[in-house]
Amino acid sequence: MEFKTLRNIENSFKQIRLFTFVFALLCFGVVGLVVYQSYSFAEEQRKKIYVLDNGKSLMVALSQDMSINRPVEAREHVRRFHELLFTIAPDKNAIESNAKRAFNLADQSAFDYYKDLSEKGYYNRIISGNIQQRIEVDSVVASFSNYPYKVKTFARQFIIRSSNLTIRSLITNCSLVNSVRSDSNPQGFTIEKFNVVENRDLETVDR
Repeated sequence: MEFKTLRNIENSFKQIRLFTFVFALLCFGVVGLVVYQSYSFAEEQRKKIYVLDNGKSLMVALSQDMSINRPVEAREHVRRFHELLFTIAPDKNAIESNAKRAFNLADQSAFDYYKDLSEKGYYNRIISGNIQQRIEVDSVVASFSNYPYKVKTFARQFIIRSSNLTIRSLITNCSLVNSVRSDSNPQGFTIEKFNVVENRDLETVDR
């Protein structure tokens, strides 16, 4: 009778240990799930930006990984640079102002190109002939597989005179490197090794 009682006590202890072990595992599982859910919730909250609209209402904006938009920003950077450098009015101050803004987006190679044209009297002929020049960028082809990024730009130049309109094909090459964002360089890139591959007349139309 005493042996049977001891066996029952031993089985009870085994059951208690088993229940305790199962309960501990369940507690660890619940704690782990709570920690995971809390971390996920915190990550979601970090992606939200709260914007105060004129001190009146609170709006929620979503943030995203900046690297997702880098190809788009790179193409816009190159496009803007070409528009500033190749859009020319017959006004010395306007030419110099646009050129300085373009130099903020590029290295010495852009200044060298501008200086070469200036020394050849290109801008003086624009001013004296009252010629307008504008550019339309057709496409910006960039390779982001290697750094610095290689970029090729295809565009058309429109040289507008009082008597005719000349359309020219413009193709350029350059490299892009990451830079510091600023008011004058919002995309945070710098153009390096800029050079003109092709700049030839396509057609001239009388006006």
